Amino acid sequence: MFNIVLVEPEIPQNTGNIVRTAAATGCKVHIVKPIGFDISDRALKRAGLDYWRLTDFIVYENIDEFFEKNSGGRFWYLTTKGAKRYDCADFKEGDYFVFGKETKGLPEELLHDNYDRAIRIPMIAEARSLNLSNSVAIVVYEALRQTGTSHLLEQGHLTKF
Repeated sequence: MFNIVLVEPEIPQNTGNIVRTAAATGCKVHIVKPIGFDISDRALKRAGLDYWRLTDFIVYENIDEFFEKNSGGRFWYLTTKGAKRYDCADFKEGDYFVFGKETKGLPEELLHDNYDRAIRIPMIAEARSLNLSNSVAIVVYEALRQTGTSHLLEQGHLTKF
């Protein structure tokens, strides 16, 4: 299992989509306040469909509380400012993938203090960033590729034949 950390998320649809990805992959979601929407917002529930019940998630008052309660964790900081590509990181089960808010990303002080674990998804120079929920899915599935997917259903079946 991996941990998806959303620091100050702003867009309910992104958070709902991330919860759905977490539910489908067995990840835990950590949400750090302030949150830019009501966590019971209809758009959030609609984007996450009925997956909220399949997801273990915790809400923290601030980033300090998050780090205090998860001390000893292995953290990866996803940022367009990272020096290393996400697919060059050596992921381990239990890792924390820390994502910043949609409009500003993670605080530069946090990145500076942890730059050896600041990773990026490659894109063209003219692109500002990828959508947050897409970025989460890319990183989670790379981590699963590296560590194995034995806990996931790997073969589907047709329903009409």
